[in-house]
Amino acid sequence: MNSDLQNFNDKMLKTIEVVKSNFASVRAGRANASVLDRISVEYYGTPTPLAQVAAIASPDPRTLTIQPWDATLLKEIEKAIQMSDLGINPQNDGRLIRLAFPQLTEERRKDLTKQVKKYAEEGKVAVRNVRREAMDDLKKMKKNGDITEDDQKEMEKELQVLTDDRCKDIDELAAKKEKELMAV
Repeated sequence: MNSDLQNFNDKMLKTIEVVKSNFASVRAGRANASVLDRISVEYYGTPTPLAQVAAIASPDPRTLTIQPWDATLLKEIEKAIQMSDLGINPQNDGRLIRLAFPQLTEERRKDLTKQVKKYAEEGKVAVRNVRREAMDDLKKMKKNGDITEDDQKEMEKELQVLTDDRCKDIDELAAKKEKELMAV
């Protein structure tokens, strides 16, 4: 694979990493600190990821505790969790916040599965955008005389195979996450 295509492959792999982190933020019935990755708290006027302002622990499989290093942040953290799409009501005891993860209902599992499909589709669109960007670059290179028409066609074929492989990777990740969600 030539260096131009390798560059685009790297971009596609980064997209897959984003999809993986999106999937990790979808809770599957167990308490997992990664569901809080997308939550930011206003800290000294700056939106700051929750993990940077508090200790997050999982004392049991269905509970997360969040203990901020600055006690004045308790209300802010509580509000941020309520505003998020977690669907969990935080309990604030004045020192730390508890998140109790209930068993997922069938309806909630289906909603989460839809969310996973949405993340997967967004990832595939991003991969296709990388392909489109690469195709545009190949056309420019051909126009400038940097590559021949045969080289362009060959690289476009390789690029399509790469795109198909990355989309298949995303589909496999989505299927795995959906299976995890639907397991009772």
